[in-house]
Amino acid sequence: MENLIIMEKRTDSYLLMNVEGTINSYTYTEFEEKIYSSIKETDVILDFSKITNMSSSGLGVLMSAYDDGQETGHKIYILNPSEVVKMAIDSTGFSEMFKTINSVDEVN
Repeated sequence: MENLIIMEKRTDSYLLMNVEGTINSYTYTEFEEKIYSSIKETDVILDFSKITNMSSSGLGVLMSAYDDGQETGHKIYILNPSEVVKMAIDSTGFSEMFKTINSVDEVN
């Protein structure tokens, strides 16, 4: 069975979520709960450098969280996305929605 590990680091201006493993229909619920509650309060930086697989379930969570962020004035940043994440986002045309960054220093 696939595993998903999520570690969080909160600052005054954002929440950094280090996400590792697979985001799919079996593992997305913990990710969904954490990002949905967080995006309503602050900007969220998702370190996706260690994501090995992302299904449409994971993309659906990202899209809904993006919409929630738009309503509350908060943004989602994707930090150092793995090739799997880049391909999933690019192939669906969502790359314009998510700002990709190489360092947390790039967050305004």
